Amino acid sequence: MTEPLRYSKDGISITNATPENIPVIKDIVHAAYSKYIERIGKPPAPMTADYRVLMQTHEIFLLQNPNRKVMGSIMLRSDLPSNSIEINNLVVDPLAQGLGYGRILMSYAENIAKARGHSSLTLYTNVKMYENLGLYVKLGFTEMERKVEDGFERVYFRKPLH
Repeated sequence: MTEPLRYSKDGISITNATPENIPVIKDIVHAAYSKYIERIGKPPAPMTADYRVLMQTHEIFLLQNPNRKVMGSIMLRSDLPSNSIEINNLVVDPLAQGLGYGRILMSYAENIAKARGHSSLTLYTNVKMYENLGLYVKLGFTEMERKVEDGFERVYFRKPLH
């Protein structure tokens, strides 16, 4: 993996996560995804993920507010066959949603993809997290396919980078 881009603006920063950050990432994931358990019928995949293992194959970044409190994270992986950066998970603390942090993290992923010569971003979401479906289209993503994977109904999206 090449060196990630750095981000710092208006007191908001994005930094590389370390193993010591796993508890705060899991706390945010739990707070953000718990509302979907009943709808999906089980915990969403990010709630049961092994972040120590994922740190070996993905880059995880933290978004910190001006007070240095972690407000969100994004997990990325280069996917060479599709020439894309795959967004494995983007999460924002529910108490900070609506403040633009998700868009900052998404823009960060785009900048990394472009800097590394990738032609697109890819991601998926659970079909039962229907709020995300329209959001991703609004952000320039196109639905590519739907399939059941690991016991979850997933919707796959792609965003070409120009």
